[in-house]
Amino acid sequence: MKAFLEKRRQRIYDWMGAAGIALVMFEDFEGRRDPSVRWLTGHPGDALLFLSADKKSLLVPWDINMARFYAEADRIIPYGDFELQPIKALRGAAEYLKTPPGSRLEIPPNTSYPSFLKYVEEVTDFDVLCRKDGVYELVKDLRMVKDDEEISIYRKAAAITNEIIDLLEVQVHAGTLKTELDAALFIEAEGRKRGCEGTGFETLAAGPDRSFGIHAFPAFTNAAFAAHGLSILDFGLKYQGYTTDVTMTFACGPLSKGQEKLLTLTEKAYKLALGMVGGGIAVRDIALAVNAFFGKAKKAMPHGLGHGIGLETHEDPFLRTRTDPALTLQTGMLFTLEPGLYDPVHGGCRLENDVLVTGEGVEVLTRSRVVRL
Repeated sequence: MKAFLEKRRQRIYDWMGAAGIALVMFEDFEGRRDPSVRWLTGHPGDALLFLSADKKSLLVPWDINMARFYAEADRIIPYGDFELQPIKALRGAAEYLKTPPGSRLEIPPNTSYPSFLKYVEEVTDFDVLCRKDGVYELVKDLRMVKDDEEISIYRKAAAITNEIIDLLEVQVHAGTLKTELDAALFIEAEGRKRGCEGTGFETLAAGPDRSFGIHAFPAFTNAAFAAHGLSILDFGLKYQGYTTDVTMTFACGPLSKGQEKLLTLTEKAYKLALGMVGGGIAVRDIALAVNAFFGKAKKAMPHGLGHGIGLETHEDPFLRTRTDPALTLQTGMLFTLEPGLYDPVHGGCRLENDVLVTGEGVEVLTRSRVVRL
């Protein structure tokens, strides 16, 4: 058993003992995705995971062959043995893990109410709990601060992303990436050549005619890219389950005064935010400072300043004005800083990098930038 997986599970076992919870279930299937299953076992997806208070783990995967190759758990039983039904799997897990009748069991908080009622009706020997504030809140908080194994993976993912960033600038300057489609497919291909699982999300490539949107729709077309004006390229690469998330702006001159103002304000806002990052700083305060900076220039950023990244593209902590004022930055937090401004006439610009909070302050892992052409 890999030590880092066991350490993650141990923290949950400790919580279960203190909270009086005998068995918990994590569910990672289409429509009910929870990457915590991968975080706790290494299994890439489509499985149920059961953890018991006596420190035993049971993985119930849809694809047993993939689980035997990737996953680490005390026991692996195919989902088909439970007729691909989560309630039967829960009953079976309780029996296999020798969970005492009358014990408290937790199921995922995103379980629908009708489904919850079925659990209660069919798992009558136990007290079934479905709640937001429980083990799932604990895991969310644990995943918000990356451990050494995760940071190591991120450094590799960021290094690959930086290679692609540099290549993109070279290729655009050379005129070989002429369209949004060219840019998007280039990122996909180059990332996979370097061992990535793919992109972390659908690449957003918006040429000058479409960069006014926060997220262009469609995500990319065959329209001209990096032509006269402002173009936005937002992408991430997934490596061993973890995704980067960066945004480059390509500015092809000569630019109007309005476009130059958007670029200047965005770059200054990025520097302001980066300069505030450090342990103990209230997350919300950074977002408020950037919004106030834009406000003085009579501009408004229509989205949050940043978000945590990990096994999900968007996860805690969220750097936005409605974040809990009590949430402060901690060593090991990894998130984006992505100030941006958008105008229906001048187009849009965004500058986004992935940053890690360290004991010394902050480390910028990616090298996204505004590229002037």
